[in-house]
Amino acid sequence: MEHRKLGSTDLMPSVIGLGGYPFGPPLCDQEMTARVLDQARELGVNYIDTADMYAQGESETNIGAYLADHRDDFILATKFNLSNLGDETPRQRIMRKIDESLTKLRTDYIDLYQIHHVNPDVPAEYILEPLDELVKAGKVRYVGNCNYASWRQMEALQVAEANDLSWFVSTQNHYNMLYRHVELEILPFCRKYDTAFIPYFPLAGGFLTGTYRPGQPPPQGSRADLVPTGMTANVRNERTEHMLLRLEAFAQEHGHTVSELALAWLLSHPEIPVIINGCDRPEHIIANVKASEWVLSAEERTEVDAITSWWDGSAAAVDTTGGAPRAGTGQR
Repeated sequence: MEHRKLGSTDLMPSVIGLGGYPFGPPLCDQEMTARVLDQARELGVNYIDTADMYAQGESETNIGAYLADHRDDFILATKFNLSNLGDETPRQRIMRKIDESLTKLRTDYIDLYQIHHVNPDVPAEYILEPLDELVKAGKVRYVGNCNYASWRQMEALQVAEANDLSWFVSTQNHYNMLYRHVELEILPFCRKYDTAFIPYFPLAGGFLTGTYRPGQPPPQGSRADLVPTGMTANVRNERTEHMLLRLEAFAQEHGHTVSELALAWLLSHPEIPVIINGCDRPEHIIANVKASEWVLSAEERTEVDAITSWWDGSAAAVDTTGGAPRAGTGQR
């Protein structure tokens, strides 16, 4: 299993990680959570990324029950949110949430603590100051963000530097072969400022596994069947179903599956140290690890980019200085 340095930190996650969304209702009970994590540990997967709200709030609890005996085997990341603050201040919310997460996860520190969703009404210093307190107290090793635009990350960087605060070492955002907006500014920002980019929805909620066939309903028991309002329902349309068939053909020509292609394509980006993918069965871990063994050549990546492109990128008013998005990579 390959390991990569996470941004400017000393964390070395396996390139294949685990998203914590399935570890609780309606997908995994405690027994299945343990089976999935056992398989991950056996194969050298050492990164778990969950959130306080995943699986109806049960994901951290299920993971924590397992980590009671295996904490040192994993890099542990979780998230908090600043939505619906009510009478709480941002600092009060953060302090309450970290203690709740530490209790559920049965640990005394989080390796990577991340703000889950942007709250535009909360100034950057109101977020960074309490997070810096957590780092200095030893409850958190590093802090990161999710769903930040590049300008918002720069704003946070300036506040952190001006006040000598811990800054976001990583950013998470939606990224896969079909959804490419981060190539415009966020990935170039990560390259420039040594920030790890962690993609979520790497398989488009399961759509890029080939499980869902054109014109057919989701298979019984699949994620889209159990969570019908989720990602897969949003991504399926005539265009993406046609594109999926082309990607499947490309993968088969190279002796791989389309899900292996989707993960290998993401790992061809140097800004990405780890892919987080929700797995609700041990065999999914085995498949993901196998995918990490495929190293795409420059020519193969160019072919995939051409298949997934919406346009050829010509005459685009985009600053491409210093290795930003290339023509034909599907920016929009």
